[in-house]
Amino acid sequence: MPKKKIKKNKKIKKARIKKIKVKTSSKVIEKKSIVSGQEEKIEIKKVKKQASEKRVYNLKDFVVYPKHGVGKITAIEKATIGDIHIQFYKILVEKEKLTLTVPINQQSKLRPISSINQINKCIAILKTKPKLKRTMWSRRAQEYDQKINSGKIYELAEVVKDLNKNTDIIADQSYSERQLFEKAYERLKSEFEAVLKVSPEEVQKKMDKALGRTKISEELQ
Repeated sequence: MPKKKIKKNKKIKKARIKKIKVKTSSKVIEKKSIVSGQEEKIEIKKVKKQASEKRVYNLKDFVVYPKHGVGKITAIEKATIGDIHIQFYKILVEKEKLTLTVPINQQSKLRPISSINQINKCIAILKTKPKLKRTMWSRRAQEYDQKINSGKIYELAEVVKDLNKNTDIIADQSYSERQLFEKAYERLKSEFEAVLKVSPEEVQKKMDKALGRTKISEELQ
């Protein structure tokens, strides 16, 4: 049998380099570890700091805090804790008789109140038919509560629309259903008031008309 030719490959020793990136607030340290026994080399590269995402709100501006709804900035104050200087907003949530203290550098949950176009879209949502779900109420209640506290106005409008029974008769709704409906309704109503700058009575008429509750209100009067 013919002998197989075996090619001898020259062994070329090459240093394998592993790159490890370590992120810090202002620098990225690129560490090169040489496997071949050479000494480690460390290179430090400066990286630009990311732009701050904080938004500047002014005194008397309306803002939305997801878990509590619409509030008004009543003060912009400063405080020193240890060696740290902190600036924060004082926000009054009138519906809940609550004052929130929100540091300016931790305001990611805050959002400005909606625009007129967003309010008009909410009215369009209120006019649509409610979505009927056949899942257990406990699961649906949890979903509704999450939507209410999401801070998203369209999700809030969907909850109001889905839980609207076109009636004020308590027997037609369970206690927990009515509680969630009223919570979502009041949250949406307060944002309508802040954006449209009209009286609570006018806002209620506008919302009830979209929900088809106007006839019921007239009958009760």
